[in-house]
Amino acid sequence: MESLIIAVVLVVLAIVVVFSTIKIVPQAQAGIVERLGRYNRTLDAGLTIIIPFVDRLRPLIDLREQVVSFPPQPVITSDNLVVNIDSVIYFQVTDAKAATYEIQSYLQGIEQLTVTTLRNVIGSMDLEETLTSRDSINGQLRGVLDEATGKWGIRVNRVELKAIDPPASVQQSMEKQMRADRDKRAAILSAEGSKQAAILEAEGSKTAAVLKAEGQARAQVLRAEGEAEAIAKVFHAINTGNATDQVMAYQYLQSLPLLAQGTANKVFVIPAELSGALSAVSRAFGPQGAQAAAAAAAAAGGAPFGPMGEAGDVIDADVVDEQPPGAPAA
Repeated sequence: MESLIIAVVLVVLAIVVVFSTIKIVPQAQAGIVERLGRYNRTLDAGLTIIIPFVDRLRPLIDLREQVVSFPPQPVITSDNLVVNIDSVIYFQVTDAKAATYEIQSYLQGIEQLTVTTLRNVIGSMDLEETLTSRDSINGQLRGVLDEATGKWGIRVNRVELKAIDPPASVQQSMEKQMRADRDKRAAILSAEGSKQAAILEAEGSKTAAVLKAEGQARAQVLRAEGEAEAIAKVFHAINTGNATDQVMAYQYLQSLPLLAQGTANKVFVIPAELSGALSAVSRAFGPQGAQAAAAAAAAAGGAPFGPMGEAGDVIDADVVDEQPPGAPAA
């Protein structure tokens, strides 16, 4: 019975020794082996054998890039305003031995270093510069952290500020300022639009007036050219037709009644050529010419003419209508 118990104990002890001797390190991790309390070697991924009860394998260290988000930290700016800054750090362990022996807890060390660096960087900026200089702050933080954590076997790849929260009163003031700026820009844009519209309307009116004036001038030119051409054709027809004095006198008498047209015509002047024209018509056409002359005189003066007066006499149409036939004109 005792031999059986001893055999079982030996088997269990052998199993424990085997499991203590064979170690498997997963991929992207590293292990530190200490022999009798001193650093012996760094284990890479794979199967390895250590000496039981002599070598000790410390907790494995993750070699992948890690992301750590720290809680918001209150930081005072150069204009004495407290802002809460939430930051995120991307880092990677490059030396498992340094990360194990150079610092007790590299996560805690990175956090405290980030807080102090943030206070130093933000303390030299005012609030407006802090809100508009995230890239500059990220670059300064990364440079300081990477330099300080290099001896810990850690490489800081990236630093980002997730949020910068100023006090509530400052946020309200900033919102009012932004609203005022937007209203100002809207008023300026509206004024510029009205100005541009007025300018375009004035230019359109100017262009329309110029085009209208040019059209009127062109129309007058064309009308004058037409009248000149008509006069030239009439003059040419008269010259080529060899019109006699009788024809011209007859045409003259036909145009004479136009002088008396219109409701406002009360007084008109008898041209000096009227006597000669009537005499020419009478001689040319005989009795028919005399009748035509009398009709023209009646149409012009309102009553038939007797003996013609002197050239240039003035006849009142109303007075002529009241006088009896054959009476001398006033």
